Amino acid sequence: MKTLKMGMVGGGVGAFVGKVHRMGARMLGGIEVAAGCFNRDKRQNDETCDRLGVAPSRRYASFEAMIEGERALPPGERVDFISICTPNYLHYQEVKLALEAGFHVMDEKPMTMTVDEALEIERLVKRTKRVFGLMHTYTGYPMVKLARDIARSGELGKIDKVVIEYPQGSFRKMDFTIPLDKRNKWKMNPKTAGDSCCMGDIGVHAANMLEYVTGLEIREVLSDLHSFTPGIGKLDDDGDCLLRLSKGARGVLVASKIATGEENGFRFHVYGSKKGLYWHQENPNVLHVAGQREPEQLWKRGNPYVAAVSPAAARASNIPAGHPEGYAEGFANIYRNFADAIRARDEGRKPTDLELDFPGVREGVRGMRFISAVVKSSRSGNVWVAV
Repeated sequence: MKTLKMGMVGGGVGAFVGKVHRMGARMLGGIEVAAGCFNRDKRQNDETCDRLGVAPSRRYASFEAMIEGERALPPGERVDFISICTPNYLHYQEVKLALEAGFHVMDEKPMTMTVDEALEIERLVKRTKRVFGLMHTYTGYPMVKLARDIARSGELGKIDKVVIEYPQGSFRKMDFTIPLDKRNKWKMNPKTAGDSCCMGDIGVHAANMLEYVTGLEIREVLSDLHSFTPGIGKLDDDGDCLLRLSKGARGVLVASKIATGEENGFRFHVYGSKKGLYWHQENPNVLHVAGQREPEQLWKRGNPYVAAVSPAAARASNIPAGHPEGYAEGFANIYRNFADAIRARDEGRKPTDLELDFPGVREGVRGMRFISAVVKSSRSGNVWVAV
């Protein structure tokens, strides 16, 4: 398996998401970190590069310098793709520059700041024929893939209702006056985060998950967004949405950063005419499936009966049953499929469906349409808005 070289922008010392991106990329993907501009501060950038073993010649002072420097190297030496781990307001220009320079891209969600930017990236991906990935982490979990394959098999019957929740208490734990927590203030600033904080940061994960698992599309939303966090309440930190889905289904989506006592309680229920299923991110290795006239089933990750129903779940299970897999492995599974899609392209073959099982530019556009519709609905007095 060819080792791929990754360049990264953002994600330096002390940054949470960049660290987990690197963990995931190196865990399963056959990927090495070869270059980067991890921080605009030279000292912090050098410190990150020292920890990662990045050569002095490939430590760049800016993203633009990295693109220029890597393009100047022979094809076998330059990075194969760029991983973007910067705040939202930088995504569009960095993705655009990387694609136009001929690099594949893995982008942290949300893809851009606006729908128009997302549509432009979609056009660029089609024109450049580069592989584009979007880090919706939770779709990399094995039991989420099993839930998708069960839901789409028809075993649940006609899907009538989806209830999906993403409660966090993260903003209750933060003091935005101290340096460590001040770094999160950009998420509440429209100039750096976009039109939404809570829905743009975690609500979009819920929307993506709903469509991934069920195969349904969110067609219309009616939302109510609010900010409870004192002092920085420029954007929402809490929101509730009613959803009208394709094929006549209905849904409820709740996301919050002020859910006191919650840690990362992402969970969903899918209710069909025959059966329902339930999954909770904090107990990710178990999927619950139940009907009205039979005992509840507990499907556990890594067992042969899972592989028999879902090859995607089996591919995403990397250690024996009974040994928990979770968040870091979700990143790793997405990076592995993304990397295999790049290798397939380099080998001149079409990637398999399993290799293509990662979020991409379509999911990025869908996410931005969802955020835009939710914000518009709330600002317009809680009315139905088309996605």
